[in-house]
Amino acid sequence: MFKLQSYLAYQFLRLQGHPRYQQLMDLPDIQRWGVIAGLFTLLQAFIFGLIYLIFGKIVVIGLIASILAGLATGAGALPAVFLTHVSTRVFNSLLGATAGVMLAATAFSLLVPGIDYGNQIWPDQGLWVVAAGVIVGALFLHLADEKLPHLHFDSVSTDGMDSLQKISLFIFAITIHNFPEGMSVGVSYGSGDTDNGLVLAIAIALQNIPEGLAVALPLVGLGYDKWRAVGIATLTGLVEPIGGLLGITMVTLFSSILPIAMGFAAGAMLFVISEEIIPETHGQGRSRIATFALIAGFVVMMILDRLLT
Repeated sequence: MFKLQSYLAYQFLRLQGHPRYQQLMDLPDIQRWGVIAGLFTLLQAFIFGLIYLIFGKIVVIGLIASILAGLATGAGALPAVFLTHVSTRVFNSLLGATAGVMLAATAFSLLVPGIDYGNQIWPDQGLWVVAAGVIVGALFLHLADEKLPHLHFDSVSTDGMDSLQKISLFIFAITIHNFPEGMSVGVSYGSGDTDNGLVLAIAIALQNIPEGLAVALPLVGLGYDKWRAVGIATLTGLVEPIGGLLGITMVTLFSSILPIAMGFAAGAMLFVISEEIIPETHGQGRSRIATFALIAGFVVMMILDRLLT
């Protein structure tokens, strides 16, 4: 993790020394940001155009949905611009609602359609295929959790953290867990059911909001520029489009693995819910409000799923 940080810092220093970079920085603010926005727009047009030509329309739609879901992490971080503290009760309520939303999305947008698709490919075997995928997805997150250095939600205080190293590990944890969430959106769109994909993308976006706040607030507490903290939180969510692109292209090219992929994504999300989110909401002896928030989140997502599909 820290070798990667050193490498990125070294590359950024190299970039700062490049003549083109210096020319860009010497421009007036409005002109400089105009150039950056123009270059970014051209890059996105090239990338999305290439993806459209290779994989088709549905992949582009799924990728855009996973990007928007990832950007919700940045939206969730925005309160850190105005606040330096959020009460434990409020934060745990947000996490509880998040857990309910994710549980409903896992059940209604991944497991149920995954079983249906499995039965279409392997008559009467869809349940077992998806169940195997769930186990594999949970084991994958377990191995990532064991092998990659990071901190859990319950190791983090919303009152602030006293160590940049501790924050870095926590940010890395958020990034790890965002990957399978993005993949679940991609897999859902890869099934061809855009309504179901939209519901799941909304669920992931709602889930990302408290995560963004959890990343940004401690950074502000350490003295980071508030907008820079929001930017770092946003970047943790932008790993989701990578998972989304992988998921959607994988099931688009190899449709027979769709039920397994949906089970895998569901297992990974269930692991995150049980390992990270629910323990945090119950860790300080005041779990009742978080429990009702979870139920409310589940009910809202269940209704949304029925209304949109």
